[in-house]
Amino acid sequence: MRKKLNITEGIFPMPVLMVATYNEDGSVNVMNAAWGTMQERDHVALNLTETHKTVQNIKARGAFTVSIADAAHVVEADYFGVESGNRVPDKLSTSGLTASKAESVDAPVINEFPLCLECEFVEYQNSKYGCGVIGKVVNVTADESVMTGDKVDMSLVNAIAFDPYTHGYYKVTERVGEAFKDGIRLKK
Repeated sequence: MRKKLNITEGIFPMPVLMVATYNEDGSVNVMNAAWGTMQERDHVALNLTETHKTVQNIKARGAFTVSIADAAHVVEADYFGVESGNRVPDKLSTSGLTASKAESVDAPVINEFPLCLECEFVEYQNSKYGCGVIGKVVNVTADESVMTGDKVDMSLVNAIAFDPYTHGYYKVTERVGEAFKDGIRLKK
């Protein structure tokens, strides 16, 4: 039997994305965004309102980075979501994390997060069905510690996912199947 639930952001898991930009003064701004996805192979879509300092920075600089949050930095990742860049201009210092300039765009890479997408700002969309930033991914970098050969090993990334039902974070670590392969057994 199925039980009826309240309507919420009911898709699990939701990624925990760290969106980083530079402020007007060159300091680093980082926010936690669970509402984001790949729109195409090389475009990201982040559901963010224009009131976010991050969105203002993206529009001003034309660039941003998206890092995958990991279990080792869950406290810092959550802090970037519970504190506003409009209120605290230098959240990065409080977090104790560090940043470097991205190779391909005018945005920072948060060094401690193992996987980072460097993005050029494409457009801001605002309609009755949602709003958000669209960015073109122009470079992807990964810390060598999460690589096996020349590929990212997601079990080493220890990415975290947001659970919208209980507001918890969960590690995404174990590979359980082979995409585009396991289901072939059921094809007739």
